Amino acid sequence: MQFELLIKGGRLIDPGSQTDAMRDVGFAGGRVTAIDADIPADRARQVVDASGAIVTPGLIDLHTHVYWGGTSLGVDADAMAARSGTTTFVDAGSAGAGNFLGFRRHVMERSRARILAYLNVSFAGIFGFSSNVHVGECSDIRLCDAREAYDCGREHSDVIVGMKVRSGRIAGGSSGIAPVDVALEAADKLQLPLMTHIDFPPPGRSEVINRLRPGDVLTHCFKAFPNSPIDGAGLVREDAKAARARGVVFDIGHGMGSFDFEVATAMLKAGYAPDVVSSDVHLFCAHGPAFDVLVCLSKLLTLGMALPDAIRAVTTSPAKAIGRPDLGSLAVGSIGDAAVLRLIAGSFPYVDAGGRTVVGTERLVSDGIAVGGSWWANEGAGRIPDLGAYVPHPPMSHTAVSVRHFGHCQAHAGSDAGHGHQH
Repeated sequence: MQFELLIKGGRLIDPGSQTDAMRDVGFAGGRVTAIDADIPADRARQVVDASGAIVTPGLIDLHTHVYWGGTSLGVDADAMAARSGTTTFVDAGSAGAGNFLGFRRHVMERSRARILAYLNVSFAGIFGFSSNVHVGECSDIRLCDAREAYDCGREHSDVIVGMKVRSGRIAGGSSGIAPVDVALEAADKLQLPLMTHIDFPPPGRSEVINRLRPGDVLTHCFKAFPNSPIDGAGLVREDAKAARARGVVFDIGHGMGSFDFEVATAMLKAGYAPDVVSSDVHLFCAHGPAFDVLVCLSKLLTLGMALPDAIRAVTTSPAKAIGRPDLGSLAVGSIGDAAVLRLIAGSFPYVDAGGRTVVGTERLVSDGIAVGGSWWANEGAGRIPDLGAYVPHPPMSHTAVSVRHFGHCQAHAGSDAGHGHQH
């Protein structure tokens, strides 16, 4: 057979090659080997019928937390991949220099989906994140050491794509702007971009955003007041305009508390669409309001973002942001990662971080993904998250949230039989 996999009959949208046309895509040896209007099905070992579907490069979710089991907020990338069309998860600082090796050995190297990472400037990474316990990893400035970050970044340069800092009163306590400055020192030495999170001041928005360099990433870019990019009159702030003009990357980073419909509407109206749409998916938002990157994309479509622009924001734009031009494209010879998506009609209640609902008439869902030229169907329970099931809930313990997402450990105990696991 000429092809190991053939995705046939779909509308190929690949912003990287400026393609938007009906095309078949053939894969062999882990790469894209042919793109044509009509490739005979009998040339492929496996054929995926993409009739009526949209075929895209494998999606890149630029802001995720997938160090599951090793941190209190991580989700399993493999459990999220096919349902969200995501072939590359970029973890946004779950691990620091002190525990990055564990993240790599126990999660990244065992994952079927590709995982890359921003390294947290805090030596411990994000270690105290739950409804009842929240200890900011930068609240003790002694944990932020540029030397440790630099050595770790150099050692793991094949998978570390940048530095991450979470600044603000929650993540940084009384440390102020200092963690940002330490992270910038490490990022400069490594010659990598910095992704910055801002929660509540101090530091304020202008202190952080004015420090960012071209190529640095401002995540949570459509965050509500305070530290919002729009002022009280609903106009885009001058420091946000200046940051965008000098090449700072604006990333959604939806998460549990960082996407606001009012802010997003104002930014889009003013011509400031996000460069990147990411989910910031973690244990406390994987069941809503963020769910996954496809739900986040669907929210932007509902607010008026054009489909090709939305696809660019999860393919070529994040690939550029992490310096990986080999990802986010479906050109012949490229890595064989693709997504087969459908834009379905209906009535869909989309909820932002503040609990406001906008009802949309379209939603992107996934049939499955190709990873390294191998098909991975989206099937089984939970293949399409139920948006209507999400309601803001009272604080839950970390154990309760983990059981909701992963299930009861004792229920899986029988599956360990014969594998040498003992208690």
